[in-house]
Amino acid sequence: MSLILTNNLFKIYPIKLIMNFPKFYISITIVILLACGCVVKDSKSAKNDAVCTLNSVAKTPPMGWNSYNCFGGSVTEAEVKQNADYMSKNLISYGWEYIVVDFLWYCDNQTSWQQFKNRRPVQHVDNYGRLIPSTVLHPSSAGGKGLKPLADYIHSKGLKFGIHIMRGIPRQAIDNEITIFETSIKAKTIVNLTDTCKWYGGLVGVDMTKEGAQEYYNSLFKMYAEWGVDFVKVDDISFPYHAKEIEAVRKAINNCGRPIVLSLSPGAAPLASAEHLTKNANMWRISPDFWDNWSRLLEQLKLCRQWAPKVTESHWADADMLPLGHIQIRQEVENAKERYTNFTKDEQYFMMTLWSIFRSPLIFGGNLPDNDEFTLSLITNRDVIRVNQHSINNKELSFENGVSVWSAKDKTDGRVYLAFLNTNDKETKTVFLLEKVNKAHAKTVNNLWLHAYQTVENGSFEIRLPAHGAAIYSIN
Repeated sequence: MSLILTNNLFKIYPIKLIMNFPKFYISITIVILLACGCVVKDSKSAKNDAVCTLNSVAKTPPMGWNSYNCFGGSVTEAEVKQNADYMSKNLISYGWEYIVVDFLWYCDNQTSWQQFKNRRPVQHVDNYGRLIPSTVLHPSSAGGKGLKPLADYIHSKGLKFGIHIMRGIPRQAIDNEITIFETSIKAKTIVNLTDTCKWYGGLVGVDMTKEGAQEYYNSLFKMYAEWGVDFVKVDDISFPYHAKEIEAVRKAINNCGRPIVLSLSPGAAPLASAEHLTKNANMWRISPDFWDNWSRLLEQLKLCRQWAPKVTESHWADADMLPLGHIQIRQEVENAKERYTNFTKDEQYFMMTLWSIFRSPLIFGGNLPDNDEFTLSLITNRDVIRVNQHSINNKELSFENGVSVWSAKDKTDGRVYLAFLNTNDKETKTVFLLEKVNKAHAKTVNNLWLHAYQTVENGSFEIRLPAHGAAIYSIN
C-alpha cells in the first residue's frame, strides 16, 4: 500500500493542532506511515508514479503459456483451466506463472479460417462498448461476471492471468452510439477510420487527440483490473507503430489500481523506438508471428543480435511464443494442420538456447497437457532457465563459420555463461578460448543441457554442434 500525503492534511488538521500533538503520538504516526510505505509527495515526485508502476512488474522475463499457437481464436474456458492445472502441477516451481487467453474470447465461434475470413464477426460488448467474454467459450462469465471467475481459478492455482486485446474500439460501440464509461461522450466521436487494423475488422482505430479517447482506454483497464488481470497483450499496436495509443494504454494501466504487465504485438517493433518502448511497455515483439520453421528461426537470431543492446530490466524484447509441443489444434490460418512442432530436437535446443541467452520472455505455445517427456525436459531445465532469468551483459561475442557465440554473466555469483548456436546444415566443430571471457584459469565447463562437466585443456575447450544444434555452458 502507498499513500500520498498532500497539503490536504493541513486543511483537515490545522497546523496549531498538529503541533500540539504529544511527541509520542507524532512519532507513532510517522512509524506507521513508514511501515505502510507512505511517502510525502509533491507534484514533481508524483510524476514518477508511471515509472514505478512500469518497473514493478516483469523484473525478469515473463514465463507462461499462451493459447494462440494451439487453439487460435477459439480457446475454451475448460482448455484454459486444463493448461493452468498442468502448469500449477508441473511448471510453477520452475518459474512458469502466466496463463494468457489470446484473441477472440469475445466471439462465440471462430474455429476455422473460413469463419475468420469474415473479419467482422459478432462481438460481445457491454453497455459502455467494452468487449466482454463469449459465454459459449467462457460459461462462468455469464451474468456480467466477465473473466473474473476464470482469473480467480487461475489465481487459486498460484498463477497469474493474462488476456489479449486489440487496439481500438469495437464497431458495435460506434454503430449503437454507445457512451464511453463515466463520460457523456459518444464512442463514434473518438474514432479514426483511417488508422484501423488491416487484418481484423472488428475494431476501429482511436484518435487520441479527441476528448474521451483516454477515458475509453481507462475504462478498459478499470474493467480488467476488476477481473483480476495480471498481463495484457495489446495487438495491432507496435507494427505499424502507434506511439500515442501505446502511451494511452500505459496511462490507463497506471490509473487502474492494479499492476499489469504490458506486452505489445505484433512485430517487428522498430529498433529506433527502443527508448519509447522502454518508457511504456514491459515487452514487445521483435518479429512478425513466429512459427516452427528453420528459416524463421535464423531470422530470429539476426533480430536478437540487433536488440540485445537495448534490453533492460523490466523491459524485454520478445522473440515471440515458443511453438513447441502440440500446436495448431484449431487455427484460423488457412490450410493449418494440427500437429506437433516441426522443429527437430536439435532445433528446439537451438531455440531454447537463443531465447534464454537473449533473455526473451518464455511463452509456451503448445497445449501443455499433451507434452511428451522431451518437451517437458526443455522447459524444466533449471540451469538454462536461470540464464534467462538471472543473467546480465547478454551479447553475441562472434559469428564465424556459421556459429553464433553468446556470453552473459550471472547476476549473483559471477559465473559466465557461453552459448553456441550452429546455423550450418552440418555438424560443426569449434574451439573456444576462455581468456575471451576472462576465465582462462577454469579447469572445467558445465554443459547445461547435458548436465555434464567437460575438461578444459590449455585454457580452451572443443564444442561439437549437430546441424542446427546448440550448446550452453556455465564457467565458474
